[in-house]
Amino acid sequence: MADAQKQPTDINKELGEIAERSQQLMQQFLKKSAKDGHNLKPAMDSQFDPVGISRALTEMTQRMLNNPAKLVEAQTTLWQSYMKLWETTTRRMMGEEVEPVAAPARSDKRFRDEEWSENFVFDYIKQSYLLAAQWLQNSVDEEHFEDKHHHEKVDFYIRQFIDAMAPTNFVASNPTVLRETFDTGGENLIRGLNNLLEDMQAGKGSLKISQTTPGTFEVGKNIATTPGKVVHQGRLMQLVCFEPMTEQQFKRPLMIVPPWINKYYILDLQPKNSFVRWASEQGHTVYVLSWVNPYEELANATFEDYMREGVMEALDAIERDIGESEVDAVGYCLGGTLLASTLAHMAAIGDDRIKSATYFASLVDFSEPGELGVFIDEEQIKSIEDMMEKKGYLDGNQMATTFNMLRSNDLIWSFVVNNYLMGKDPFPFDLLYWNSDATRMPKAMHSFYLRNMYQQNQLAQPGELTLLGTPLDLRAIKTPSTVIGTKEDHIAPWKAVYKGCRNYQGEKQFILAASGHIAGIVNPPAANKYGYWLNDDWPEDRDAWLEGATEHKGSWWPHWQQWVSKYAGEMVPARVPGANGLPALEDAPGSFVKM
Repeated sequence: MADAQKQPTDINKELGEIAERSQQLMQQFLKKSAKDGHNLKPAMDSQFDPVGISRALTEMTQRMLNNPAKLVEAQTTLWQSYMKLWETTTRRMMGEEVEPVAAPARSDKRFRDEEWSENFVFDYIKQSYLLAAQWLQNSVDEEHFEDKHHHEKVDFYIRQFIDAMAPTNFVASNPTVLRETFDTGGENLIRGLNNLLEDMQAGKGSLKISQTTPGTFEVGKNIATTPGKVVHQGRLMQLVCFEPMTEQQFKRPLMIVPPWINKYYILDLQPKNSFVRWASEQGHTVYVLSWVNPYEELANATFEDYMREGVMEALDAIERDIGESEVDAVGYCLGGTLLASTLAHMAAIGDDRIKSATYFASLVDFSEPGELGVFIDEEQIKSIEDMMEKKGYLDGNQMATTFNMLRSNDLIWSFVVNNYLMGKDPFPFDLLYWNSDATRMPKAMHSFYLRNMYQQNQLAQPGELTLLGTPLDLRAIKTPSTVIGTKEDHIAPWKAVYKGCRNYQGEKQFILAASGHIAGIVNPPAANKYGYWLNDDWPEDRDAWLEGATEHKGSWWPHWQQWVSKYAGEMVPARVPGANGLPALEDAPGSFVKM
């Protein structure tokens, strides 16, 4: 709209301000690099290729060159595809209706603009990209690497390259961006550049892509709002007890162990999707461990410390608070790994205070870690350890980037287009706010976890891992268990979750929820979304389990509530946090979650 466009003087002023900020940002970056002792000159060492991708790609290239006939065949196939595309495009230009040579998947949101189909130029660009992407991916798939890990690494990073080179990511080849640029007189690009600079400043020299509008959410104000009190604080966690939502509660409290790789309020985003609130409404006395966000003073905190000063300390505090030594426990993701490790230790020493255990998307067998396995080899672990050695911890943004790369189109490139090319603010979404609220990892704990769990898979091997003085054996866990896997999980693949939980010897059930690592777990009944599968049998073949499973509509939460109620004890008068054995230290959600 011409009348809504900014005047040239206004645009020039903004550009001048942006140039000044850019200069300041570059100066800050150079000072920081010098202070940290970074050498900005290229060097031939692993520092500039910490994942070892160059060697893997070199191996792939060499294997292709060693088979020229196969290479020529692949190139011929690509050429024939492009000739067919040119033919169909020419026929379409003449007014003929034709079937596309290549089409995006239904789930691909990048090409939703009608111009990608109706305009033959953009349709040609789209199909050219899809053909090249398919050809490149097939070339990788058809190569047989001597090292399987190298193959997986090349496959993963080729897909990252393919996603990065999509025509949607560039101004000149994205019709939506071109239209916005024309309508605003280029103001969108100026706003986008400003957004880019703000994200660079927020990342202190690194790009930290904003996934939600700054200032939209505030922990304790409009997110993580279930009322309660912090009733215990230790070195590694605060214990939050939430207010009752019923006049009577189950005798045994519900203790939730979240991952320390993220903050606990993924289970307490807003009232409509809060598992914490919903569990309180079902009559549970809900306690949640809120982990500290560590700096260098906790560099030497170990996995054993998280067991001792996390789960074990919480059990002791709960007993001091309400006089109940027995609890039902829930562990989410890494929190579930910690819970299983602690239960194996407790089984070895005869401690049976946890009467039921529920695991949300938790790995205990790491032999099939999915795409996260790409990041687990000696080169990369050593690179991470070198970074942690300097600071005493792994910065949360680095962890977040890794997880975002697993869904790069949704969590990286969609924001690049929206924030930097369209010049718009991201949509205010509670889940993405939580996703960007990253936490740090203590050096000792994280190194132990990567090496002993992911790399060596010791937890799944009876007696291989000794913690708190006891060799761990998951087969010794006889606690009744419910294990939830999610069908589209890219962090804890459901088949790996299922494989691990077959070790548990007590009464158990496996629930396969639809959707992914977050949406499959945070699925309140009121939303009436997704569904889940149940099967009373435990075949070794995971596909056989799914084939024999019965699908159920809606949330799995009510089914779980029916199960856990069997272990929750009789009903007693509701407990008010801070009015029992432990005084209230501060209001929920507490100070640790705001660090």
